[in-house]
Amino acid sequence: MFPLNAHAAGRSLALAAAVCADLSVFTALGRGGGGGGGSAGLWAGAVLRGLVLLTLARLTGAAARPALVRFAAVHCLVAPVLQSGRDLLRGGAAGSGLDWGDVRTWATCAAASVAGCLFWELSTAAGGAGEEEQEEKRRAELFARVLRMYKPDVVLLLGAFSFLLFSVLCGMSIPFYTGKVIDSLRTGYHEQEFLSAIIFIGVYSLGSSLSAGCRGGLFMCVIGSFARRVKLRLFGVLAKQEIGFFEANKTGELTTRLAEDTARMGRTVALNINVLLRTLILTLGVVSLMLSLSWSLTLLVLLETPVAALIERLYNTYNQRILEKLRDSVARANAAANEAVSGVWLVRSFHAERGEARRYDDRLMDTHHLKTRRDTARAVYLLARRLSGLAMQLAVLTYGRLVVQRGHMTTGSLLTFILYQGDLGDNIRTLIYIFGDMMTSVGAAKKVFEYLDRKPKCTMGTLAPDQLKGHVTFDRLTFSYPSLPDHQVLQNFSLDLRPGEVTALVGLSGGGKTTCANLLQSLYQPQHGQILLDGQPLSSYQHHYFHRKVTLVSQEPELFSGSIRDNIAYGLPCCSLDDIQEAAHKANAHEFISKLEKGYDTEVGERGGKLSKSEKQRVAIARALVRHPRVLILDEVTSSLDTDSKNKVQQAFSSGLAPTMLVIAHKLETIENADRIVVIDQGRVQEQGSHQELMEAKGKYYTLREKLFSDTPAASPP
Repeated sequence: MFPLNAHAAGRSLALAAAVCADLSVFTALGRGGGGGGGSAGLWAGAVLRGLVLLTLARLTGAAARPALVRFAAVHCLVAPVLQSGRDLLRGGAAGSGLDWGDVRTWATCAAASVAGCLFWELSTAAGGAGEEEQEEKRRAELFARVLRMYKPDVVLLLGAFSFLLFSVLCGMSIPFYTGKVIDSLRTGYHEQEFLSAIIFIGVYSLGSSLSAGCRGGLFMCVIGSFARRVKLRLFGVLAKQEIGFFEANKTGELTTRLAEDTARMGRTVALNINVLLRTLILTLGVVSLMLSLSWSLTLLVLLETPVAALIERLYNTYNQRILEKLRDSVARANAAANEAVSGVWLVRSFHAERGEARRYDDRLMDTHHLKTRRDTARAVYLLARRLSGLAMQLAVLTYGRLVVQRGHMTTGSLLTFILYQGDLGDNIRTLIYIFGDMMTSVGAAKKVFEYLDRKPKCTMGTLAPDQLKGHVTFDRLTFSYPSLPDHQVLQNFSLDLRPGEVTALVGLSGGGKTTCANLLQSLYQPQHGQILLDGQPLSSYQHHYFHRKVTLVSQEPELFSGSIRDNIAYGLPCCSLDDIQEAAHKANAHEFISKLEKGYDTEVGERGGKLSKSEKQRVAIARALVRHPRVLILDEVTSSLDTDSKNKVQQAFSSGLAPTMLVIAHKLETIENADRIVVIDQGRVQEQGSHQELMEAKGKYYTLREKLFSDTPAASPP
């Protein structure tokens, strides 16, 4: 214990020696000329004091500590920096020197240095070192990317920043002339000075207001332009993703990113940088004017800065975590609402309204709890900020009275200083807040950029031949859906779809029939094997060309809100009305369309809700036929048609427009008319052949026919 006590006593003695030596050098230099008008002595003294402090620190073995080095540097530089700034503001006029020989001045500088260094150490120590540095680096990179996206709006931004600067300069001059008015009234009414000050106040107020309005208008234009570009770009990227991406990401979450996060990104520059630059320029100007009025009062006011910054940093660190959780919670709530609304028929059919309402309420309660935590933290933060501001106002009023009594300031100058102090306090708090809000905006941009940078797993090439036979080969495919990677739907699956043939896929549910159709449309990529179209992989064909030549008509067709003409020509911007009507004739849709009041311009409603199921199916068939496809995938598309329509549609399908046809069969009549029937079970081809051949073989197809396509009980083969 004794060596430890002796070591502590030695450090205490060294600390006391450092304080005495530094104070002695400070007062000696101040009285010897450093405070008498020049700052050269103070700069030389700063070097000397720094050497003394570092030498004494080395004797105690603490020289290597960065915190002590930073404190020594700040403590020694406060005096020469303030004196040089005062000389610069007053042009080195006589009497501008400060009383640097006073012990109270040294104590004030030491207190400011301790406060500044303490804030730095506490703020940089928040969070893990390595992890925090990486996170800050990522945020800086995201912020730079956001800035680069404003390049098309650079002219508007320059104009807005010009008005911003003019508005700030005008605004800073108003408190100065307000003090002039008070002084002219206090020392006796001087009409000339009074009227001159009033005129300047009016002119600067008008200039500040007009400039602020123009600045705000230009920044709002920039926000709108930026949000439109980002939303359009994000929508384009999302539309190109593979189907597995949308299975892994809910619609509500994607729409939240598209609608809310893009708008939040727009505030990063157009609002935050606007406020940041305005406040920064105003702060520097106000500090300069306050220093010209009273350096000691200015130093006292600046002591609030590290306290306010520490409060803001603690709040922002907590608030950013809450906001990230809150954004995810809102996205989940939106997803739950979208699922219930889009599936309202199923909800009503199963009387699940209460269950869906309860599920949505759970999501809303999660959001509510997070908002409560956010608002509570905000209330505590505002309370702490206002208490610190109130304490500083009381300190300025108390010390300002002494300064006026000593004759260092006039009452008007003190009023001007207090007005500037109110602006400075608000500006400093705004600066600190804006940094936190900018980090929040960058957090919103993080997810948007993740989507923008994502490359779709199903990519297409550039092949677009003039002639396409439509020969499809499934070559040893193995496939699992992204949502169920451990479950193989297809296993070493091979099949040929030959031109001029109608191939029907049959099998129990889950055997892989729909998966074959999805893979043939290039909606997914198989894990092993490939699909060839005329001997070339599907991925080598040009995207637009491929989806014109390979077309699906499903049993439950999807129509988009818009006219019948738009739905038939969907994805074909140059499709003529004659082509649309020809396809409608073949699909037996022209007759009912012509009877509608607006004909082909009739609106179908959301998801085709204004049309019957049979009418929707015929419009979907026309949409497929207008493309003149070479490979046609049919999912029992005639199930909702009457006999006459069914015959006409089948004639259109067999007219040579689509030489290769793949039919997912659910009815016996479809199977019997197929050129080839393929039985799929557990992801493999079990048997194939014509209806007659497979019936004679009495294998799996025979059993399936009895189970799936007959009302009579399954007959056991002899």
